[in-house]
Amino acid sequence: MVQAPLADLRDKVAAFRAATAAALAALRAGLEQRASATAARELLELLLDTSHVVSKVEKLIKELPTAPPDSSNVQAISGNKGYSGNAITPPNVDAGIDVRETQSILLERIASEMNRLKLYTSHAQNLPFIENLEKRVQGATKLLDGSLESCFVDGLEHRDGKLVYNCLRAYAAIDNTSSAEEIFCTTVLSPLIQKIVPQNYAKAVAGVSSDDLEDDYEQIMQCVEKDCKFILEISSSANSGLHVFDFLANSVLKEVHLAVQKGKPGATSPGKPKQFLKNYKASLRFLDFLEGYCSSKPAVAKFRSEPAYADFMRLWHDIAGGLDSALTATITPVGMHENQTKPKILLLKQSIKLLESLQACWSDEVLVFSHSDKFMRLSLQLISRYTTWLSSGLATRKASDGSSNSPADAAWALSIPVEDFIYEYARNLRSLGIDAREIESFRALWQCVAPTDKQDNIQF
Repeated sequence: MVQAPLADLRDKVAAFRAATAAALAALRAGLEQRASATAARELLELLLDTSHVVSKVEKLIKELPTAPPDSSNVQAISGNKGYSGNAITPPNVDAGIDVRETQSILLERIASEMNRLKLYTSHAQNLPFIENLEKRVQGATKLLDGSLESCFVDGLEHRDGKLVYNCLRAYAAIDNTSSAEEIFCTTVLSPLIQKIVPQNYAKAVAGVSSDDLEDDYEQIMQCVEKDCKFILEISSSANSGLHVFDFLANSVLKEVHLAVQKGKPGATSPGKPKQFLKNYKASLRFLDFLEGYCSSKPAVAKFRSEPAYADFMRLWHDIAGGLDSALTATITPVGMHENQTKPKILLLKQSIKLLESLQACWSDEVLVFSHSDKFMRLSLQLISRYTTWLSSGLATRKASDGSSNSPADAAWALSIPVEDFIYEYARNLRSLGIDAREIESFRALWQCVAPTDKQDNIQF
């Protein structure tokens, strides 16, 4: 009596479960189909937007106005106009200025569209449709770069603040700040600095040769004040979005560095200590002058963190170079291959080079007391460099397995027999009048490590 109703209930539950599972599977299939359709629609919209932006950029580039034919006259009259753009210009000049300003505004708009195009293509990579658009995108990019460079150069030559501002915003939009910094350097800075520090060193020394940089820095600072201040003010103006540029480091300092290297290589030579120190102090004053154009402490920190700043400072920090060269050379005890009449407390050339570097760091000819903290840091770095080199070598020697995993700095520990160092150290102990018992302990150590054929030939 009870089994029949239970069997009927079980059949109904099983049927309901099967119907529920089928409905759930159909629902999941529908959701997956809808998601697939949504993704396909989004991709299609992305491709259509990409094609639309490419066509729009090409159309805008064709609409770029051409420069006025009498641009030379415009330059002559408007050359003294500052960033404020309040200079009074004759009516026949206004047309040329309006054309250039319109062109710069249009270029900024094109750059914004190119930035959007770059975003679209990054989301649709490796698609045949995008690959077919690649040539058109490259052509539009080339035309934009050429037009933007021409407009930017025109703005720099005319000292047109609005034009330069719009061009810089365009360069920032396409994330190509380095091109703007390079164009400013070649258009404005290079001709001026080459007049001050000729980069043809042979011609520069045809008359009276001088490696002094103090007067050169004074002239360069005047050029910066006169010819670079306007673009530094534009790029640092508040809420301009132009703080991504660093003309101080990547244009001014970089060009000065190049001029010093090519025009006056002897100015940074430590072989002339007095001249070197004078030029170093003049360089620090020049850097202080440049930092005066930074509007805030973060701007100063950003300026000092630029690679161009580090490269420039590297010209004057050559004390550590000798030690690095010694540590990478083959290790050699001083007395093993050199005839010396007077024994040295330091046995290794590397140790002697460390001492010489520390002495050079604190010598009167090199030390700058106003920057003594930097010299202290350099001294600690020299000692740390030597300690790391020695520790890695001793650890490798202790392992003495000659594995390829040994650090490069530790290769010396495996290249010289240990008995050579023990013998050299014992020889110096005797020459320095050390107690005979200590020498005896080294004789015992020598007998443990030295080959048999060498024990009879060595006399302590």
